[in-house]
Amino acid sequence: MGCNTSSEAKSKKEEKDSQENKANAAAEEKQKESTDQGGPSEEAAATKIQAVFRGHKTRKSISMKAVEKPAEKSQPEPSKAELEAEFRADDKDLCNAATKIQASFRGHQARKQTQVEKTKEQQDKEDVENIDLTDPELNKAATKIQASFRGHKVRKDTN
Repeated sequence: MGCNTSSEAKSKKEEKDSQENKANAAAEEKQKESTDQGGPSEEAAATKIQAVFRGHKTRKSISMKAVEKPAEKSQPEPSKAELEAEFRADDKDLCNAATKIQASFRGHQARKQTQVEKTKEQQDKEDVENIDLTDPELNKAATKIQASFRGHKVRKDTN
């Protein structure tokens, strides 16, 4: 009994669901009998009924989807020859449609890339603005860079 798609498993599942619904209904009736007044207990009971029904409905829809999936895969994919026969290179309408799709997609890619670059530039600008110019470590680093460049320039000019 390795697979849960057998009719026996489904009937057991339905039987279990019906038993849960009966148990919930009995509990709700007891709660209604114990409280003669209306109010929060009725709201709680209504909420419980709704929750149980929604759970039942979800379980049922999931089991139906599991049954429908194998039927969808039964259609074989068309072969390369069939696709070539259906779409010919000399069909101008088809070529125009393909060109339009390609142009739209390339435009989409370009807009997306531009947005990424703008975001990166904005982030870099914010990073530069957030630099603390009064930091002594920053001054030491700038001095070191300047000294290195001046040494490089002098060595280059003497050769």
